[in-house]
Amino acid sequence: ACGAVGIAIHAGAWSEFFTNLSVMKDNVADPKDFWDAVNFWIFFAVGHPLLQPILWISDVLHGSPGPMVLDLVPASFLMANILFIGLTAFSKEFRNALNVAALSAFLTYVGAGLDGQAGLGDFNLQLNDSYQGQVVKGCPAYEDVRQPSMNDFDLDKYQGKWYEQKFHDWTQFKEVYDTTLDIKLTPDRLGWIDDFGVKGPAPDSAKLSWDKSPVANGAHYFLFGRVDANDPPGILREKGFGVEFPDYIVDVKKDPTTGEYTEAIQFQCLERGGVRVFEGINFMSRNPVMTEEELTAMHQRAKAAGMYPYGAAPEQMHTVARRGVDEPQIDNNWQQMWHAIGVDRLLELLTESIEDGGR
Repeated sequence: ACGAVGIAIHAGAWSEFFTNLSVMKDNVADPKDFWDAVNFWIFFAVGHPLLQPILWISDVLHGSPGPMVLDLVPASFLMANILFIGLTAFSKEFRNALNVAALSAFLTYVGAGLDGQAGLGDFNLQLNDSYQGQVVKGCPAYEDVRQPSMNDFDLDKYQGKWYEQKFHDWTQFKEVYDTTLDIKLTPDRLGWIDDFGVKGPAPDSAKLSWDKSPVANGAHYFLFGRVDANDPPGILREKGFGVEFPDYIVDVKKDPTTGEYTEAIQFQCLERGGVRVFEGINFMSRNPVMTEEELTAMHQRAKAAGMYPYGAAPEQMHTVARRGVDEPQIDNNWQQMWHAIGVDRLLELLTESIEDGGR
């Protein structure tokens, strides 16, 4: 019953979602294409709500009173966990109530994402979602959004490290910070690799535990794609999680002296059967920090490109938190423990294996 309540709260959004899903299924000839897109959506729709209790429990852990065990965990937190595990193990009624409450909370959270109430920047889940009351279907052609700044675009100059400033993208999480993208072409120039660096959670997302995380000093994962000779300059093909979609470089700002690219607007869009499954928008700069005036100017360029209906308006984007480029690495008992058990080395090996596998 509580699961039904979780759906009923956002019944209109759920109904719209399943209607769009039915349209997509009817219009996609290959069932694999349909299910690849659906599974892509499900992966991230599930990932966001699962992260919330992890962050909550982490803050409860580090906010619990009393003496510390091994200088890491409060004794009161350990005792509370023992009681909780015991209650879960020996009380069927408690287990059932817990499962129902968790399912209801999960469906409510996803429903809020479909309804545009869970953060338009990182969890705007609706298929063919609307803008200012008007449903916007499918993805635009590159020519519809490409700006004059892309004339004579040089992909070589686009390589290198970018600092993400804002995003509208449910494959990203608002709980991370210091996000960077390091883009490089493969030696044969037929592919590209994006070294996506993040730290997390952000201090404002987990005020008591952010500096205890195993990725507080950073982690990397890689995005891979190809350069299609049939595409105009400014389109990269991005592949991941079973789907491929175009990554439009819509606009670049150039240094007036050197001609190097200093700012960029990217736009990814996945459409199947006339239904837009995903849109991602990134505001990026070569500098870690941008002024409000510079960001406002980027919004205006995105608006001129016709991207507001797809999520580029200020209220639709999440601002990436930054700790400061000159801040020292975090060092505390938890970071020393992660290092002692080899978590940092494990992350390095994982990163290397992913990069090698994508070449």
